[in-house]
Amino acid sequence: MISDSEIDAADSPSRLRRAELLSELVGINSVNPDHGGPKSGPGGEGDLARWIGEKADRLGAEVTLDEVLDNRPNVYCHFAGAHSKRGDGPPRTVCVDVHLDTVGVEHMPDDPFDGRLADNRVYGRGSVDTKATFAVVLEMLESLQSEGRELGPDLLLVGSISEEMGGFPGAFALQERFADRDLPVDQIVVAEPTMCAPVYGHKGGLGLEVMVRGAAAHSSKPHLGQNAIVAASRVVAALQAEHERLVAGDAPTEVGTGTLAVTSIEGGLARNIIPDGCRIFGDRRVAPGEDVETMFERLRSLVADAAAPLEVEVAMSYDRVMPGFYRPADSELVSELARLSGNPADIASYGTNALAYNDLDAEIVIFGPGSIDQAHKAVEWVDVDQLDIAGSIYREWLTEHAR
Repeated sequence: MISDSEIDAADSPSRLRRAELLSELVGINSVNPDHGGPKSGPGGEGDLARWIGEKADRLGAEVTLDEVLDNRPNVYCHFAGAHSKRGDGPPRTVCVDVHLDTVGVEHMPDDPFDGRLADNRVYGRGSVDTKATFAVVLEMLESLQSEGRELGPDLLLVGSISEEMGGFPGAFALQERFADRDLPVDQIVVAEPTMCAPVYGHKGGLGLEVMVRGAAAHSSKPHLGQNAIVAASRVVAALQAEHERLVAGDAPTEVGTGTLAVTSIEGGLARNIIPDGCRIFGDRRVAPGEDVETMFERLRSLVADAAAPLEVEVAMSYDRVMPGFYRPADSELVSELARLSGNPADIASYGTNALAYNDLDAEIVIFGPGSIDQAHKAVEWVDVDQLDIAGSIYREWLTEHAR
């Protein structure tokens, strides 16, 4: 239990409760299994999803667990707003999507799950990215219940799996839920640390997986083989040239141009064998407005030409390209959150679950307390003042027109 002396003597009960909830959330290990290690164990989001579901159930939500992957469920918590309860017209539905998983903890010097509070900060893995939003929204719902107040719109609070790595399966499961069941959603807030500024655009992505096939031979007679690493070096140079072409061009939006970076290369059998294979990974960031089919075909042709005469296999990670996310900076949702926060709308350099929702007919914004600069670090924290700001914004926004 966090005492008021650990923050400030003048702190409100809501401020203390947000910090307490966040500390408890940080204490639930939800490391993405792809980031697991000795310190975290296998990780997984199951325990956190069930904790959120139980808390929401006690607050009156209709709760559903959706087993997207083994022991890795999305959790959907539906809170009825005033208009739904009264039946006086079609309700507005707001979805707040908070990813459940965190990055790994192996590089953290302190206990990553202690959720300690010091210097008006809550520390630990997930404190800023992005369990803070869970704490803010749950505290708001608790306060409204104790005051006998209601939400204005219906609220779907979602905990989604695998945002940090794995191709956004949790977000795509939610997208399919909206599409397949014809569930209306008017506005979606994707929770990320934005310093409570509404973010309306960022780049999408394509993972380019390249396998160059050669033929092995004794290294004393290289002419008898086909050196896959040599061919792969030509591919790397071609991909770098493509990056330089991209950034020299005109940006279709303020989000910027596409980029391309080779981030890994692996090949070779032994020091005295001509390598018969070499694997390359390229990280292609997709600017809003780029034609993704044309882009992939260009990359496929570029790689094949560079590797020739060797054979090459080209594929995309998770069998999909994610186009850039972009919504008008003056949309109703972005404008409302800018007004409530006092922060101008902004763009982001990182990717989010918003990429999965591009095809939905809904207003979408990225928004949340704390700074992305604190995310993924060896010491992660969020300022309690940011929790307060976000709490005030959510409360005013989601209780508007409740009566």
